[in-house]
Amino acid sequence: MLLGRHRIQSWVNGSTMDLTGLRLAVLAPIAWPTPPAGYGPWEQIAFNIADGMRRRGLDVTLFATGNSTFEGKVSSVVPVGLNEDPALNGDVFTALHVGELFARADEFDLIHNNFDWKPMTYALATKTPPLLTTIHGFSSPQILAAYYASAWRSFFCSISDADRDPGLSYLATTYNGIDASAFTFRATPGDYLVFLGRFHPEKGTHLAIEIAKRAGVRLKMAAIPHDKEYFRTQVEPHIDGDQIQFLGAVEREARDELLSNALALVHMTTRPERFGLTMIEAMACGTPVLGANMGSVPEIVVNGVTGFVCDTVDDAVMRVPQLASLNRNACRSRVEITFSVDRMIDRYLDAYASAVAMELPLAPTQEQLAWRARDWWDRPMAYTDIPPKPRSFGFNEA
Repeated sequence: MLLGRHRIQSWVNGSTMDLTGLRLAVLAPIAWPTPPAGYGPWEQIAFNIADGMRRRGLDVTLFATGNSTFEGKVSSVVPVGLNEDPALNGDVFTALHVGELFARADEFDLIHNNFDWKPMTYALATKTPPLLTTIHGFSSPQILAAYYASAWRSFFCSISDADRDPGLSYLATTYNGIDASAFTFRATPGDYLVFLGRFHPEKGTHLAIEIAKRAGVRLKMAAIPHDKEYFRTQVEPHIDGDQIQFLGAVEREARDELLSNALALVHMTTRPERFGLTMIEAMACGTPVLGANMGSVPEIVVNGVTGFVCDTVDDAVMRVPQLASLNRNACRSRVEITFSVDRMIDRYLDAYASAVAMELPLAPTQEQLAWRARDWWDRPMAYTDIPPKPRSFGFNEA
């Protein structure tokens, strides 16, 4: 292990470990560049991790698209993001992207995977170097097969306490962090609500529209059409260019202006939120959040201080007139103290020290094994898609 000046305490035996000079591979997704110009939360966090670790003195190589921007070393097999050029074969370049990293695995002391379950399967053939996977969300029940099969090989971090599978062990909850200084703070509230992200039933765009209409407030929506049928049937008919506005996907300066001038961000999800990066981006601008009381929202939003955590749409409508009275400085401070890049890096450095010291995860507990044998469709965390259960799994039909 290369030695230097940054000493981190490992929870394994209480000893300190110097991580300066640690050869770190950060694997980012390749849907968008790292960092993205607009939408691309996983890519944004992968960048924040890579850049934050570089600033702390680690020797970082970022595996990302060729048009990514990073002051350290970048390795790429695809020139642009898969969503930027639809002619690119996602299956081919995803496999090559992951394969390129593991072909070079012996160059690194630690691999930090931010690209879901597939990279873990590549690691099953080896025991080194240590692998840490940040679980940015569970897309569907069947990916638990990959997580359980890889649990002996990969350490895990969650992005909220709410988004944890009881069949897995976690080194830490490492809340996402952003650079608050990159967002314009405005002390005076605006007069419109904003919806930001992607159009999908789980993100609750239809609820944001209902809230805005019932409260008599304008709603500005800036999102990508993840679910085109949902957008066509549940969102588009309400767009009138006045009270309900669709701005398309917004990037950088336009995104910052949209958030900072808003009365509040509406985040009334219909399934438990994993983290919700847009919530802390809004709060960095001083803009409070009107969020659903499920998943990570109560961990992110301080009810009555940085927004309102709502049980129902009726509750959210009632809270709209109170939004302007909230102290927008409190929103900004919440991000600077709890959800900054530096705070996220501190948490990850602790996790890195433990992973390097342990090399491989501990064996699962009996309780975790029991959960792994249970119906994978019966879990406390959210899934993006819930397909039918394969009969061959032996789970009872819902």
